[in-house]
Amino acid sequence: MAGSAYREAVWQAVEPGGVPEDFERRRTFLLEHVRPGQRVLDVGCGAGEFSVELARAGAVPVAVDVAEEALRRARAAWPAKEGGAEGLDARRWAPGEPLPLDDAEVDVVWAGEVIEHVLDVQGFVSELRRVLRPRGTLALTTPNLGRMGVAALALRARALDARFDPRSDHVRFFTPRTLAALLEELGFDGVSVRAVGGPPGLRRSLHALARRGRW
Repeated sequence: MAGSAYREAVWQAVEPGGVPEDFERRRTFLLEHVRPGQRVLDVGCGAGEFSVELARAGAVPVAVDVAEEALRRARAAWPAKEGGAEGLDARRWAPGEPLPLDDAEVDVVWAGEVIEHVLDVQGFVSELRRVLRPRGTLALTTPNLGRMGVAALALRARALDARFDPRSDHVRFFTPRTLAALLEELGFDGVSVRAVGGPPGLRRSLHALARRGRW
């Protein structure tokens, strides 16, 4: 099945009204780094839960997703009666094409649990950097593939198989070191990557912050 058709099928199967995984922690992380009036790209916006929170916090979200069904739900989550005359600015991103934004269009990019689904991570991160204004902020979350976590999985065959199931839509895996190196190599500076959630050594998630560099 082609990528866009697959994503539409996935979204057709998702029951409305669900709450994104680790929503409270990720929302807090995002809003700590956004100010009222800033334009914020919510890339891979899904049903728009984070875009709604951004709008309520006084930011100006631009919601982008590859699936029209996701965008339909996102628009419904922040209709014109709440979001002003235009409602939510929701744009479709055709796979393999540039993001549907101009260069340096936003102050902040929010990529929550998206990069692990992307085949061309270098192209993806380069696009995130392109649409950021100079010294703009990238806030990103993704699952953590730490050494202790892998070791724990190795002791549980079913858990290991599930984590690396070839049918999964998680196609990329990151440690704090590899994620930081990727961001730095692609023109970000001030990179900070923290492992969060769960006991020490078994943190489930990575929270990354970076600034768009000058080159």
